[in-house]
Amino acid sequence: MPDSSNTTTLVLKPENPHQLLDLGPAFNRPGPLELEIDLGCGKGRFLLARAFASRETCFLGIDRRRMRIAKIERAALRMHLENIRLICGENCQAVETLVPGGSVRTYYLFFPDPWPKRRHHRRRLFDARFLDAVHRTLRHGGKIHIATDHAGYFEIISRTLSADGRFEACDAFIPAESERTNFEIIFMDQAKPIGRCSFRKILP
Repeated sequence: MPDSSNTTTLVLKPENPHQLLDLGPAFNRPGPLELEIDLGCGKGRFLLARAFASRETCFLGIDRRRMRIAKIERAALRMHLENIRLICGENCQAVETLVPGGSVRTYYLFFPDPWPKRRHHRRRLFDARFLDAVHRTLRHGGKIHIATDHAGYFEIISRTLSADGRFEACDAFIPAESERTNFEIIFMDQAKPIGRCSFRKILP
């Protein structure tokens, strides 16, 4: 967790990786919490743009690759974004063990690795365990926004969420031009279809 007397680091480093974070002191500011998972696909472009445009909101980014986290941290510091914090860790495990219940207003999951080969499907982020973690940590009425270029993965995600009585579908989130991830820009240039869906938590 950042030292309040030292603002040169935005990376949260919990002493106990299985203990929920106290996010108030972590951000040193009030404000709703929004969380982006798996930052590698966009190299932090969405997170940085969103945080810059919404200074009153606290943004938490999670990615398993230390180099990605370090690069995004450097960019956030250059931009003087005091409303960003980062966690380096496995995405699902970090949400499960570190994010307090009912603390998140919005989740963003853009272009997660689809692991297209059948034998690798078990590595996909989106499964029952991840959905339970998202449900626990979302506040009532909180949303999860998803985008992917992989039609099969999109069908599984949207069908799973539609069948889960704890959520209801809502208008799909469309990012602003400045918020589009690197992958999304490439796919748009290739005229590749992008599946988008958004769901709202309706049950405790």
